[in-house]
Amino acid sequence: MQILNPQKYALALHTTTPQLGIALSNFAGDSRTRVWDLGQDLSTHLHQYLTEMLQLQTWKDLAFIAVAKGPGGFTGTRIGVVTARTLAQQLDIPLFGISTLAAVACAQKEVNANDLLAVQMKARRGQLFVGIYQFSATEESWQTYLADTTMTPEAWQQTLASLDSPYKLIEASQNLANTVDNILELAYLKWQQQKYSQWSEVLPFYGQHPV
Repeated sequence: MQILNPQKYALALHTTTPQLGIALSNFAGDSRTRVWDLGQDLSTHLHQYLTEMLQLQTWKDLAFIAVAKGPGGFTGTRIGVVTARTLAQQLDIPLFGISTLAAVACAQKEVNANDLLAVQMKARRGQLFVGIYQFSATEESWQTYLADTTMTPEAWQQTLASLDSPYKLIEASQNLANTVDNILELAYLKWQQQKYSQWSEVLPFYGQHPV
């Protein structure tokens, strides 16, 4: 797998909740991560904090960008994806849209290879955002066993009961921005495997209509 030039950096954004998470790394010992509780002021302060995080680098130092594409809050998710798309387009670099639930799975400790990690998160109207992920030891990457979707709790329980393999059930916390490092990690795995995606291909996943 290819390795990032130490003079280059990757940037990750997580805006699917009222928290803002930003991570920056060259994957060679220089990494910075910050999380802010901004509430409704997220859009107001996003560009300010982006600039502060990049004060030791320039925009041209970025090799690629990653963004949490959802599921999550409608407004915050849209702001993050639009910002990341605009930056990637202007800088002409790859953009990776990473599932919020996949990042939660990736953040788990003591994961055995090929274990199924079933992630659930509360959604509106009594439903759940759900997804199932698995770390493949042979490919050294995270695989999607069940793509992110929205289910009733009853349908989700039926889905879990039908699995042929043991699984670990994970409840996603409200502090999702703390997984911004995992958003960056998952994007780097894709970048190393040259599974590039361009800004126009990255769309937010809302899972539900906002109303």
